[in-house]
Amino acid sequence: MEITEIKLKELDTEKFIAEKVEEISSIVGDGLAINALSGGVDSSVVTMIGHKALGNRLITYFIENGLMREGEPEHIVSLFKDLGVPVELVDAQKTFFKALKGLTDPEKKREAITRAFYKDVFGKLVKKTSAKYLLQGTNYTDIEETVAGIKRQHNILEQIGIDPKAIYGYEVIEPLVQLRKSAIRKVAKTLNLPEEIYNRPPFPGPALAARVIGEVTPERVKLVRQATRIVEDELSSSRAFQYLAILHEDRVTGIRDGRRDFGLQIEVRCWESTDAKRGSPTMLPSKVLERLAERITAEVPGVISVTYNITKKPPSTIEAV
Repeated sequence: MEITEIKLKELDTEKFIAEKVEEISSIVGDGLAINALSGGVDSSVVTMIGHKALGNRLITYFIENGLMREGEPEHIVSLFKDLGVPVELVDAQKTFFKALKGLTDPEKKREAITRAFYKDVFGKLVKKTSAKYLLQGTNYTDIEETVAGIKRQHNILEQIGIDPKAIYGYEVIEPLVQLRKSAIRKVAKTLNLPEEIYNRPPFPGPALAARVIGEVTPERVKLVRQATRIVEDELSSSRAFQYLAILHEDRVTGIRDGRRDFGLQIEVRCWESTDAKRGSPTMLPSKVLERLAERITAEVPGVISVTYNITKKPPSTIEAV
């Protein structure tokens, strides 16, 4: 099925929300649906629209995969509780790290996350709840990049020939497939989601696994999580589209306390974009870059080198993996 983009200038958010509420209600009927909330704007919008459509017949989970930002699971569960949406926290860290063990190829890592998420975690939740539908926040750019072969997004299934009903036992509903990120932010604002949700930088579906080059282990995720906290702290006032930290695989030579230090390298990226289709690196002041380097090398154990990406998208991509 061909998907037609609804461009930002053409979007009537009230009408869009009403149509999606009706669509979800019609598909699910008197049954149950489940969804995964990550705290990103896409999943947050789907959660709120699904809640409007189904009320307590939508069961919302936050999957703690061990790959999220620092303190994210507890914060998001609490925030949505205050919005009147109950969210159940599911600890699936062992499942995801087991699936990722030994993998270094980016596509194989994405496939492992897809399998762990849809089969191992949600397959069990579907059986437990008897839900027949999964709501998720796939957006237009996710589909575009996957179909074009740029990189497979973990939430792309039917568009590449995977039948979730046949393989996993449930149907997938994707209310946001016609929208890019800027349009989804506009819908989020109309839904009265807090600004910290609709204005927060995008976060990849594979979470911090998309920011670890090489094998994804709990120890390496911990390092990139610490670097992420620093980058988001320092660049939150930049008003950039997205900013992130990436942990490189190879160690590099440095000097610490007058001695040779064979340590880790963190790459910082900061982007100007409206739709994630194209992007340009933010021209950050040298003092900001110096501050990032000083904090990351001082606060993240083992890091001795911090670099800044100055390549546009394309040929680069916003995320590294």
